[in-house]
Amino acid sequence: MQANIERMAEFFREGDVKLRPHFKAHKTLEIARRQLAAGSCAGLTCATVAEAEAVAGICDDILIANEVIGADKTARVAAIAARGVDIKIAVDSREGLALAGEAAVSAGAEVGVLVDVNVGMPRCGVPPDAAAEMAARAAETPGVRLRGLMGYEGHAVGIPDRDKREHVTRAAMDGLLSAVSSVREAGLPCEIVSAGGTGSYDITGRIEGITEIQPGSYALMDTSYARLESPFRQAIWVLGTVISRPLPGLCVTDSGHKACTEDHGNPDVDGVAGASILFLSDEHASITLPPQSALAVGDRIRLSPSHIDPTINLHDVIYVVEGDRVTDVWPVAARGYAEQRR
Repeated sequence: MQANIERMAEFFREGDVKLRPHFKAHKTLEIARRQLAAGSCAGLTCATVAEAEAVAGICDDILIANEVIGADKTARVAAIAARGVDIKIAVDSREGLALAGEAAVSAGAEVGVLVDVNVGMPRCGVPPDAAAEMAARAAETPGVRLRGLMGYEGHAVGIPDRDKREHVTRAAMDGLLSAVSSVREAGLPCEIVSAGGTGSYDITGRIEGITEIQPGSYALMDTSYARLESPFRQAIWVLGTVISRPLPGLCVTDSGHKACTEDHGNPDVDGVAGASILFLSDEHASITLPPQSALAVGDRIRLSPSHIDPTINLHDVIYVVEGDRVTDVWPVAARGYAEQRR
């Protein structure tokens, strides 16, 4: 893990683009501390208000790269700002701007906003040609301060073919940068242009006009990103115990859906030659084996998750291992769905 963190920090050591690691990928304060200590960082990225609350004690520059809707949530953002933290949120609607502004005024604080630009992924964000209008509204909204734009090329980061991934990424960033130009031509501030992920950091991170990159999975990694021939190495596994050997070519462990998600496909079986996941159920992983396998009930099997973000969200702690020895236990500080609704 530490090697992954240092490798990413080193990539951004030179040049004007900064790293803003995404906390959502691990939700663990000790990992975030190490990312910040490695350098090249503008601050941290979070996906939720709860994550921002968790990191506010260790980082004074936070971006919630997501729309924050609901008076309770914007009040919590304003409370973080009132503590002197430079906190920013993504906005793509009048409603989001109004809620953020009202909460900030009530708290006697100022909340930064980045206009979220849709660059091709069918999720949040205004079209590039509507960014200047949204930015103008932000500039006129009491309690908020327009800081810039963001756009996530999530539809590009997982494309296996490097050339195609670069082509789609650059097309997406062309849209974001056209929005940046329109905002600046309108005489509005745009100091931050935030984008990128683990699958595109080395593409987006070298595009002139981008100021920061938001990768997260690189620290711990998963098999989805590993298949992109990434320089980052698998650093986390889900450890299961063989609880049944019903057939010579089959074993069952206690690490199922509730231990390891499969939204990006089944996890890989690590360190057992010829083994592969047959299927996961709630509490079980059924694993096919070579008929001659000597695996026995009670043996341990490591699974490499296909998607680290939702997998880490299932666990209370991370066991830190050096060799065969557990050297520390790190709480997953922001695990679970902690977004309150009132």
